[in-house]
Amino acid sequence: MPSVLVLHGPNLNLLGLREPGVYGTLTMEDINARMVDLGKELGVEVRCFQSNHEGVLIDTLHEARTWADGVVFNPGGYTHTSVALRDAISAISLPVIEVHLSNLHAREEFRHTSMISAVCAGTISGLGVQSYLLGLRGLAGIIKDPGH
Repeated sequence: MPSVLVLHGPNLNLLGLREPGVYGTLTMEDINARMVDLGKELGVEVRCFQSNHEGVLIDTLHEARTWADGVVFNPGGYTHTSVALRDAISAISLPVIEVHLSNLHAREEFRHTSMISAVCAGTISGLGVQSYLLGLRGLAGIIKDPGH
C-alpha cells in the first residue's frame, strides 16, 4: 500500500483556535482524522506530523524519502520565506502537493509568493479542509499513475 506523509507547518497545531474566520474551526486533529479516513478509501496509508520548527520539518521531509511515496504539505508561514524547505523538497525526489486552508492571493501581499510552489507537483489553496482532501486525492492519483 502506498504511504503518504501529511506534514503541517508552524502554528497549524492551533487550528480551531487561531483566527477561525481565516482558518476555520476544525482542529489539526480533525483534519488528520479526515485525511486518514480518505487515505483508507483511496488505498493509501496516511501518516501525519506537525512542527513549528523549520529544521524539524526539513528532517521529516528527508526521513520521508525512506518510507513515503509522496507528501501533502502545508508549510504555513514558511511558504513565503524558506529556501531551505524548497531545497529539501527538491532533494527528496517525492511528489509534494502544497496545500493551504486560506486563499493566499486574497490575503496580505507578502503571502502571494510561495518559495516552494515551483518544486511541488501542485498547489491547492483557499478551500479550507477541502484543500487537504483534494491534495491527497491528487497525490494518490500521481502515485498510482505516475505517467498521468
